[in-house]
Formats: sequence, structure tokens, C-alpha cells
Amino acid sequence: MEKTFAGIFAALGWFAVLMQYYLIVENRVAPIVETTIRFFSFFTILTNAVAAIYLTFKAAKRTTAGEHFFDKPGVLTATTVYITLVGLVYQTVLRYIWEPTGLQMVVDELLHSIMPLCVILFWFLYERKSAVTWRQLPIWMIYPLVYLVFILTRGALSGFYPYPFMDVSKLGLHMVLANAFFLLIFFLIFCSLYIALGKTIERRKGL
Repeated sequence: MEKTFAGIFAALGWFAVLMQYYLIVENRVAPIVETTIRFFSFFTILTNAVAAIYLTFKAAKRTTAGEHFFDKPGVLTATTVYITLVGLVYQTVLRYIWEPTGLQMVVDELLHSIMPLCVILFWFLYERKSAVTWRQLPIWMIYPLVYLVFILTRGALSGFYPYPFMDVSKLGLHMVLANAFFLLIFFLIFCSLYIALGKTIERRKGL
């Protein structure tokens, strides 16, 4: 069942990412190259793509010989943390600032609601939770930190910021850094929650 679930969820993820790219290109207000760079400036898109890559590997894997990067305990947990935050930030901060319709609404729900739930379910079923360690936390923080540096640098050069709470031109650098600090704290909290929850689940299985 693992490969079946992985295949279905991967297909949903790729459909959502590729369809969002199609929609953003169809409605672009900037040249195609700039539009593409902006597309990949969204944490939502990057994280859904990471999840889709991970799930595609799991669906396509033919052998258990050796251990690939995606087989290592913690990779799925980190991916689940990232996409959980994608869903939570959207539901609490971003959902009410625009009202997509039609196909855009479908894609929006796939990216921000359905895919987070799919990955969380996959984590619950298939992560080797007892092998995930607290020492992995600093490694998991590299992705959001690199992303933060990227969007702030890119925003300073181009004037484009993918999220309103990261818009230096409107909020100022101090406010944006404060927002980033709190988001990183949330990352740490959810990383810790997933590790602790995973170990609790494994202990209960052993009872």
C-alpha cells in the first residue's frame, strides 16, 4: 500500500504544481523568465515540489537494497513539517486575503490543504519514527533559512516579495525580520512536536 499511496499523492502534488505554473503563466504580468523565477519564489511551490519528488521516489522504488537519501529516517518528517507549515500559514494568514475561483480554487486547495493532509497521513503510516533524532533539528532548519535569505536578497534586487508578511518595501526590514524570527520559531516548535509525537506513537505500538 505504501507505493500505491505514494503514487496517488505524488500525482496530486505534480498536478497541483504544474497546473499552478500554467495558471500563473497564463495570467502573468511580467516576462516569462521573471514569472518563472517568481513562481519558484513561493515556499508553497518549493515545498509541494519537494513533497512530490519524495513521493515519486517512494512510488517508483523497485528494491530495498541500500539506503537512498529519501529512505533515511527524518527526511519524511522534515518534509511533513515544511508542508504542515505551508497549510497552517495559509489557513490562518493568507486564505482571507484573496478569493480564487474555478480551477485556481481547486489548485489552491490542493497545494494548501489536500497535499499537507496527504503528506501528514503518509508520515503517520510510513515514517520510521523511532529512528528520527533530535540531532536532526539543525539540519531541518537549513531549508527555511536558505529560503529566507533567497527571498530577501531577491526582493531587494527585484522588488518582488512572494508573501505580504515578508514585503520589506511595505513593512520595513525590522518588521520582516521579526516575522521571519517567529516563523522560524514555529518551525522549531513543529519539528519538536513531530519528533515527540512520532516517538509517542512508536511507544504505544510497542505496548
